[in-house]
Amino acid sequence: MILSILRRWRSDFYSYNASRYHLAQFVQRAAHSVDKSSIVLDAGAGEGMYRSFFDHTHYESTDFYQVDKQYGDVTFVSNLAHIPIPDQRYDMILLTQVIEHLPDPLRVLQELYRLLKDHGQLWLSGPLFFPEHEQPYDFYRYTQFGLRYLVEKAGFEVLELYPLEGYGTTVSFQLKTATRQLPLISSAYGGGIVGVSIVALLAIGKPLFHVLSMLLDYADREHKITDVGMCKNYCLVAIKR
Repeated sequence: MILSILRRWRSDFYSYNASRYHLAQFVQRAAHSVDKSSIVLDAGAGEGMYRSFFDHTHYESTDFYQVDKQYGDVTFVSNLAHIPIPDQRYDMILLTQVIEHLPDPLRVLQELYRLLKDHGQLWLSGPLFFPEHEQPYDFYRYTQFGLRYLVEKAGFEVLELYPLEGYGTTVSFQLKTATRQLPLISSAYGGGIVGVSIVALLAIGKPLFHVLSMLLDYADREHKITDVGMCKNYCLVAIKR
């Protein structure tokens, strides 16, 4: 019994991803804020991982199906800058980890504003620190000030804006990346004593990077360091007045 619990804890610990945990909490909070009469749009739904959170609502989803990845079933396919839906249909729109993929984010935010009912809410998240992905559809990274500027310019009133994770998760992500990507070949660092020294230190350091990465990621669940200004993502809640 005890061994089983320890094995399960170890499995959870090694596979832990603080960003996914916090994002799921953010979307669950969005889902709990609307009732069964609400119509919700998941804009840029991808594989549709949050569909089940909105089972108590009328849930619709859309994406543009242009990236070579696994998509879920969507209600309709569309470019988010031109969504073929009448004005003021939705009580809530979810836009999570999508805004960096939009070449004209202000145009899309204005389109989402059009689709929301009066007092409808936009729940949005987007990266400040993350590698390029889903190329070539990856255009921007956002500070909290950039997000606020765009959302308010589109007509919304911002209710909440805060770091999704703490700085520990950002460092954890870098350590994971360093562990995987930094080569153990001295020529990659110019050779000579510098290259050999770097490789020697990396050989010792990579296992430590791995352990520290896991600890920081796990700790971020309850203890977010948010006064550094280098989170991986920001999240925002805004309303159409």
